[in-house]
Amino acid sequence: MSFSKQQVTPELREWIVSQAAAGHSAESVLQAMLASGWSEDVAVEAMESTLRTHLEAQAVAIGLPPAVPVPEPSLDESPLYLDAGDRRVCVLQSMGAPRVVVFGGLLSDEECEQLIELAKPRLARSLTVATKTGGEEVNADRTSNGMFFQRGENELVRRIEQRIARLVNWPEENGEGLQILQYGPGAEYKPHYDYFDPAEPGTPTIVKRGGQRVGTLVMYLAEPEKGGGTVFPDVHLEVAPRKGNAVFFSYERPHPSTRTLHGGQPVIEGEKWIATKWLRERRFE
Repeated sequence: MSFSKQQVTPELREWIVSQAAAGHSAESVLQAMLASGWSEDVAVEAMESTLRTHLEAQAVAIGLPPAVPVPEPSLDESPLYLDAGDRRVCVLQSMGAPRVVVFGGLLSDEECEQLIELAKPRLARSLTVATKTGGEEVNADRTSNGMFFQRGENELVRRIEQRIARLVNWPEENGEGLQILQYGPGAEYKPHYDYFDPAEPGTPTIVKRGGQRVGTLVMYLAEPEKGGGTVFPDVHLEVAPRKGNAVFFSYERPHPSTRTLHGGQPVIEGEKWIATKWLRERRFE
């Protein structure tokens, strides 16, 4: 068969799904397609698109919320660095499921220190969004002090927000304000999800302003001597809280199947400061 004219037919898609359902590995299905004369590019694309559609249909069939587009850094060619506009950012680690990317040098030391100094006079006990009411509340699982900058509040915040938007390919206006948090010894944030639980009565009120959260970026502003890592318990991953670095993760549906359960480990020695940027589906007002 001519590679240039290869068409992915409904029959081929059905066959791919049947092979996956029978428990054959992706590699063995691909090898069977190559042996039958399919070009590798066409075979890989057919498998990825077919299985993505199949898995989405299965997910919705068992009652999961539908998947939505999410922020995504441009990592197709496995770059070591990304152009974030005014800064070159390292890609230190990338994981597919859950979608987690660790960035190096997203912020300069000076930017970290400036954010802390601007935040200090405005710190108060951290609140969390109350999904039962749509308001805010003190949460015993979150023992930090914090504050919010309004989006674009000053030149420093604007510059960082533009950098983030370019880095993860998501509009600036879809971001919540930057939150600064301070964790002293013993302070932690127990494992939780960042999306708003669709089952909670306050969620419809919350998502009127910009839709669901679909991505999170945690930037480390000051590093403790010990402890304070960001953990993803479902996949046994811990990201060290190194100053200037950041961890990004996205979640295409508000459901535990995204495996984005995460938390801030207790600080054992020293003090940790972070800046968190939550990204919404639509413009956040």
